[in-house]
Formats: sequence, structure tokens, C-alpha cells
Amino acid sequence: MANQNQTDNSEITLLMITSRPEYQNLFFLLFLSIYLLTLLGNFLIVLLIHLDNHLLQAPMYFFLSHLSLADIIFVSTTIPKILINLMSRTQTIAFDECLTQMYFFLTSGNTDNFLLACMAYDRYVAVCHPLHYVTVMSHKCCLFLVSGSWIVSGLHSLLYTLLISRLSFCTSMEIPYLFCDVYPLLEFSCSNTRHIKLLAQTEGVMDLLGPLAVIIISYALIFSTIMKIPSTAGKCKAVSTCGSHLAVVILFYSTISCLYFQPPSSYSAQKGTFISLLYAMVIPMLNPFIYTLRNQEVKSAIVRLLGRTRAFLRK
Repeated sequence: MANQNQTDNSEITLLMITSRPEYQNLFFLLFLSIYLLTLLGNFLIVLLIHLDNHLLQAPMYFFLSHLSLADIIFVSTTIPKILINLMSRTQTIAFDECLTQMYFFLTSGNTDNFLLACMAYDRYVAVCHPLHYVTVMSHKCCLFLVSGSWIVSGLHSLLYTLLISRLSFCTSMEIPYLFCDVYPLLEFSCSNTRHIKLLAQTEGVMDLLGPLAVIIISYALIFSTIMKIPSTAGKCKAVSTCGSHLAVVILFYSTISCLYFQPPSSYSAQKGTFISLLYAMVIPMLNPFIYTLRNQEVKSAIVRLLGRTRAFLRK
């Protein structure tokens, strides 16, 4: 076809945050601050957990360290390219770079999805079966769940990356997104993408709804158990163990629902940009703060780390 070119030589034009030059420097500083704050917060979580034996031995924090690692990869996949485009006043990305960005974006995002389900199951065992918690949530079980989350997410992303890399694309490719994702690329392909779209709709929905079902069932059983606790103090203690995770779950899935499952008639570029920024930047930045602000164990670990740091500096 005359309007096709080799995908490995093509460039893709991404959505620009703003076309007004006077705002581009402002957005650059804002996004750079968000990126650095996200890296700092998530690196601190990983560092705290792996330097504190008490936290590292707890399955919840083992999962949390991998969630923070996935968030670091997630933001490092999307934000640096947005910053480069703002600084250079360009909107383009090479096709190979776009595929690489999409692979790591999907892998880290799906890993978040699976890890949130693992953490919900962990809370279910802790609240509903506390006497069997150590046996059920063994280190071997946690390694299996975390490894499975990364491997399944990586294979899922590799499948779409390979399928899209074999497609032909029109000469002019302008996608109304801030970063490369499966659906926008499929829309602008000159090849027949019906089968890939069908796969994305069925497998993608199952990939999302499977972990979400685990979370919903886990919390239904958790709240059923909490309601049977006779004392108010006992109920509050049980709820407090789940509060941070539940807040992250609500943020994560509500944003995904708005981003991928809104009716086409209600879509607008401004709305899509806002939701994309919320999903790609704000949520990974908030996660460390949600888990630390009301978490006494993490606060205690920070105090212990600061104490060891002061002792080391005095030597």
C-alpha cells in the first residue's frame, strides 16, 4: 500500500500537554518534581524494607517493596520522555522506542495489578485465619506469588509488543495519548487488527478482572469476619490493617476504569490527558505516602534507619 512505511523507520507524534510555550517550562518543573518525589518515596520504601529485618520478614511489606519497584519502573518508562519532549518542544517518539515504552509500561502496570491482589489475599489470611497465617503466607509462597506476578505480566506485555511490531502503520501517526499504549497503536495501524483487538478486549478484561475478583472476594470475607468481632477496639484494629491497601486499590482501579472503560461518546482529549496523568504520575507518587502516613511499623522502621545512620556518621 502506498500509504504504508516500514514500522522501524517511522515516528509517532504523541499528544502535547500544552501548545502554549509559556506553560511548557511550568509543566516541565511540575512533572520533574513529581518524578523525583515518586522516585524518592518508592526508593525509600524499598530501602526501608530490605534494610529492616522485621519488615522484610512480613509478607505484606515484601509485596509492598515489589509494588514500589514496579512503580519506579512505571514512572521511569513514561515521565522522562514527557520531560524530554517538553524541553525540546517536540512531540515525537521513534517506533522502536514506543514499543519499548509500551512493554515496560504494560509490565509494570500489570505487575501492580497482580501485586494488589496478592496483598489483598495476604490481608484476608491475616484477618480471617490469623492462627494459620505464618504457615499459609510462607516465604516460599510469597516468592511464588511475586515471581508469578512479574513473569505473567512480562509475558503478557511481550505478546502485545511482538504482535504490534509486525503490523504496518500509516505514514502519519498522531495518537492522542501522552505515552504509547496498545489501543492507540492498534487504531492507527493500516493492517487488519481485528483479531488483536479481540484478544486485547477478552484477555485484557480477564487480566484486569481476575485480580479484581480476588480483591473483592478477599475484602468481602474480611469485612464479614470483622463484623463478628465483639469489641470496637478489635474491629478498629482489624480495619486499620487494611486501610492503606484499600485506599490504593480504590485509586488504582477507579483510574483504570476511567482510562480504559469509558464510553467513546464521553471521551475528550482534555479528560483523557487528565486521567492519563493521574494514572501515570499521581498514583505512583501517592502510594508511598498512603502506606507510611498511617503505618506505625513503617514509621518505626524510619526511626530505626535514622538512628543507625546517625550512629554510623558519628564513627
